[in-house]
Amino acid sequence: MSSKESCRSELRTAIRQLSDRCLYSASKWAAEQLVGIEQDPTKFTPSNTRFQRGSSSIRRRFRTNEITSTPPTGVAYVSTPVMEEDEVIHGDFYLLAKSYFDCREYRRAAHVLRDQTGKKSVFLRCYALYLAGEKRKEEEMIELEGPLGKSDAVNRELVSLERELSTLCKNNMIDPFGLYLYGLVLKEKGNENLACKVLVESVNSYPWNWSAWSELQSLCTTVDILNSLNLSNHWMKEFFLASVYQELRMHNESLVKYENLQGNFTFSNYIQAQIAKARYSLREFEQVEVIFEDLLRNDPYRVEDMDTYSNVLYTKECFSALSYLAHRVIMTDKYRPESCCIIGNYYSLKGQHEKSVMYFRRALKLNKNYLSAWTLMGHEYVEMKNTPAAVDAYRRAVDINPRDYRAWYGLGQAYEMMGMPHYALHYFRKSVFFQPIDSRLWIAMAQCYESEQLHMLEEAIKCYKRAANCNDTEAIALHRLAKLHRELGHPEEAAFYYKKDLERMEAEEREGPNIVEALMFLATHYKAQKRFEEAEVYCTRLLDYAGPERETAKNLLRGMRIAQSGFPSMDVEHFHS
Repeated sequence: MSSKESCRSELRTAIRQLSDRCLYSASKWAAEQLVGIEQDPTKFTPSNTRFQRGSSSIRRRFRTNEITSTPPTGVAYVSTPVMEEDEVIHGDFYLLAKSYFDCREYRRAAHVLRDQTGKKSVFLRCYALYLAGEKRKEEEMIELEGPLGKSDAVNRELVSLERELSTLCKNNMIDPFGLYLYGLVLKEKGNENLACKVLVESVNSYPWNWSAWSELQSLCTTVDILNSLNLSNHWMKEFFLASVYQELRMHNESLVKYENLQGNFTFSNYIQAQIAKARYSLREFEQVEVIFEDLLRNDPYRVEDMDTYSNVLYTKECFSALSYLAHRVIMTDKYRPESCCIIGNYYSLKGQHEKSVMYFRRALKLNKNYLSAWTLMGHEYVEMKNTPAAVDAYRRAVDINPRDYRAWYGLGQAYEMMGMPHYALHYFRKSVFFQPIDSRLWIAMAQCYESEQLHMLEEAIKCYKRAANCNDTEAIALHRLAKLHRELGHPEEAAFYYKKDLERMEAEEREGPNIVEALMFLATHYKAQKRFEEAEVYCTRLLDYAGPERETAKNLLRGMRIAQSGFPSMDVEHFHS
C-alpha cells in the first residue's frame, strides 16, 4: 500500500472512532486532512472533483522542499489499532447516552452510563462529567465575576475524575481516549509533568486524536520539554512538531515541516493556513495575503485563522479588503470569536476605537481565553489613553500565553506612557526575548533607553543596531544611530550611519528633512577631514534645496575653494549650473 493510501485508510478509521466518542473537533481535523491528501489522478479528473488546486500560483510560488512520501524514509508506521468494541450487550445504553451528549445534556448522558464498565462507555461517561463541570464553571464565572472580570470558579468534577481515572490507569483498564481525558484533567489541576507523560502514552497508543496532541502542545513551553518527550515515529508526529515549532517561535523550522507535509497533504487548507501564520510571524505580509486569498477562494465559508488575515489587512491599511472580509464573516457566522475580532480590527482601522473595544469584548464573552482579543483590546485602550484598562488587558493575555510577545510589548508601551521607563524596559526585554527578529520591539526598547530618566545612550545604540539588522521597514534605526553617535562625539561612526541612511533613502526614493540632515552632516564632516572632493559632492546636492541649507552649502564651498591651494576661486552659482 502506498504512503498516501495508508494515510487515507488510517484517517477514515480514525474519523469514525473519534466521532463515535464525541471528539468532534479531532474528527473534523482528521476529515480535513483526509480530503487534503492529494487525489489519485487515475481516479479523479477535473470533471468530477473540485480539488484542482495543484497548479495554482500560490503553490508554485511558495512550495519548497517537496517530498514524495510521508513519513520520511526510516520513520516507522504505527498501524491503526482496532479499538475494542465492548458495547455489544449494552450498546443501546451507549446510543442513548451519546444522543444526550450531542444535545449537550451531559449529566443525563453520564447517568445513563453509570453502570456500564466497557472502556468506551467509561470514557464517554467521564468525558460527559468533565464537560458538565466545565459548563457549570462557565456559568459561575458569569455569575461571580469580580470588578476586573475575574472569578475563582473551578471545575468541581476534576477531583473525582482524577481519582477514578488514576485507578483505571494503575489497573491497566483504560484506553488511549481515557488516557487523553486523564491527561486533560491532570493539566487542569496543575500536575503538568504527569499530564505530559499520560498524554504521550495516549498519542503513542492512538496517534490520530489531534485533541490529545493539542493538549500536549500546550504543555511544551520550552524546547527542552519538547525534546524530552518520548514520542513514537508516525506522520502525525510531523504535524505536532510543526505546530509546536510555530508556538515556540521557531517559524523557519515550522515552515520546513509544513512544506514537507504538503508532499502528501497537497490540498490541506489547514496546512496552508499554518504556513500563512508562520509567514505572518516572519512579517512576509505580501505572501500571507496571497495564501489567504487562495484559501478563501477554495473554502469561502472558512472563519478559522481569518483573524490573522484581518491583522495583515489592518497592517497594510487595506480598508476595502478588510471591510469585505468583515462582511463575509458576519454573513457566515457573526457570533464566532474570530468574526468579532475581524470586525473589531475593521472599526479600529476606521479610528472608531470604542466600537472596536465592544467587538473585542464580545469575542471574549464567547471565549475568555481568546488571546488575540485581549491583546488587540489592549492596543485599543492605549489609543484611547485608558492606560489602566490597557495594562489589565495585556496582563490577561500573558496569563493565557506567557510567550505572547505582543502583550509584553503592549505592557512596555503602557508603562512608558505612564512615565515608568524601568518597568517599560522590563517588558520590552520580555518581548524581544520571545520575538528577536521584530525591529519594532528593538526600536521601542532603544527609545526607552533614550528617555530622560534613563539616558543610557550606549545601550540604545546596541538596540538600534539589532533593529537595523532585522529589516527595519519603518526606517528609524539608521537615522537614530547616526544622531546618537553625533551626540556622543563619534563623528566617524555618525558619518558611516548617515551614509547608509542616505543610500537607503535614495534606493526607496524618499524625501524629507532626514536627507537634508544627512547631507549637511556629511558635507561638514568631510570638509573638516579635508576630504574636499567628497564634501563638494554633498554640498552640491544641498544646493538643490531651498532655505538656510542652501546658503550653508554655498559658504562651505567658498571655504573649500580658498582652503584648496592652487584652486581658482569661482562663483558658486556658476559651479552649480
